[in-house]
Amino acid sequence: MVNNVKLLEMIKVIAAKIEEEKLFLTELDNVIADGDHGINMARGFGKVLEKFPQMEGKDCGTILKTVGMTLVSTVGGAAGPLYGTAYMQAGAAVAGKEELGMEDMFLMLEKAIAGIMMRGKSTTGEKTMLDSICPALEAMKAEYAASGDAKKALAAGVKAAEEGIEYTKTIAATKGRASYIGERSIGHQDPGATSFTMMLTIISDMA
Repeated sequence: MVNNVKLLEMIKVIAAKIEEEKLFLTELDNVIADGDHGINMARGFGKVLEKFPQMEGKDCGTILKTVGMTLVSTVGGAAGPLYGTAYMQAGAAVAGKEELGMEDMFLMLEKAIAGIMMRGKSTTGEKTMLDSICPALEAMKAEYAASGDAKKALAAGVKAAEEGIEYTKTIAATKGRASYIGERSIGHQDPGATSFTMMLTIISDMA
């Protein structure tokens, strides 16, 4: 179980990781798109950290919705609307909850995926963050159904997300700015799939 205090700790570590990796994420984006993913995400999570005083003591749903609204309003490019929508939808799924279990995690990711698909008009196989998020969710569900072990389920999710990153190297982008270079995007990993996997790895390590 993750309570609201632990959730804030996770978000703080995610923000630090995005800041640490912003140049790497931007380099990935520079190859296939407009080269701003890392810088924009770092700016957004920097603003999220500024909101911590008003998030402390709030329920998990409110915390996640605040993160989402902050990302939408401060992150440029495609990442802001997509990640912002994902966090807001996840927050709405667990509105009022002080603690989150694996079933909540599944619901949050299901709602986040639906939000990303609707906002980005995208699905799997198009070289986007969905190519890590969707297999991660399925792997977590399968492992949790088999073992009932949350740590094992999260680890399975991370492994699937990492495999998703590798998969994005093998396909051409058909969504967003990366689609402009089409076949030339093959061989390069998707920045959104990469940043999501960083987030999930932190959640898995800290849960």
